[in-house]
Amino acid sequence: MSERTWTVLELLRWTTEYFQRHGIESARLDAELLLAHALETQRLRLYVDFEKPVLPAERDRFRELVRQRAKERVPVSILLGEREFWSLSFKVTKDVLTPRPDTETLVEAALSKLKGPGSKGEETARPWRILDLGTGSGAIALSLASELPGADVTATDLSQAALQIANENADRLPQGEKVRFLHGDLFGPIAGERFDLVVSNPPYVARRDVATLPPELAHEPEMALFAGEDGLDVIRRLVAEAGSHLSPGGWLLIELSPEQVGTVEQWLADAGFVDVERRFDLARRPRVVGGRWPGA
Repeated sequence: MSERTWTVLELLRWTTEYFQRHGIESARLDAELLLAHALETQRLRLYVDFEKPVLPAERDRFRELVRQRAKERVPVSILLGEREFWSLSFKVTKDVLTPRPDTETLVEAALSKLKGPGSKGEETARPWRILDLGTGSGAIALSLASELPGADVTATDLSQAALQIANENADRLPQGEKVRFLHGDLFGPIAGERFDLVVSNPPYVARRDVATLPPELAHEPEMALFAGEDGLDVIRRLVAEAGSHLSPGGWLLIELSPEQVGTVEQWLADAGFVDVERRFDLARRPRVVGGRWPGA
């Protein structure tokens, strides 16, 4: 990009081609999001201002964002500092896993298990008790709290830095004040408590697959991604320990890799769960596995 005058449309075209040459799949979308951010405007506004000249200071901000995206492969969500999930805007940094569309499958599955009293517009004598393990940015817990204002939602995470981001998101989102965030490893912070629903998007990437992963993942916390050589270290513990923290009839729902589904379904059955099932993401891949703890 030289120092000549550039319009919004010219910058978008140049950057899209530049991103494509660097192997970025969502080249046009990334270019639009970053340019809107540099111009401090809405993405859709770019289409109204196609012929508008971009000022040198604005172009400098945009150039630096483009460099980080193409050369360092920093995810757009981290460059923008936010990501939309479940129609809510969440602050994200390098300290938390960026909320992904696939994880909305987990929220949908959770809501399907908690119909009736306690959901939007309804009251119940005993609110649903929900636990989100490894909450990260708080996206799952806060999305459920927004849909179930009568619920009692608790979220845990081993990372203090992640909990800081989760609390900041709670401060800016509806129902956020009703979510209890606790520091600790999985069920450790809630010893002796039982819940109607336990959900988790745990680390499930196999360490042996690190060489094949997108370079963007290098900018997200390793502890939120990797779980041993086969990616199942944390899920093993979830399945083994969940029964001690579920009320009779309560559900455990876990996001995981499609290749892990059959294995985890068998683990759930072996651990005593009934009604074991799987849920599919938008690409029709199995993305969530769950089971019900026996009882009324």
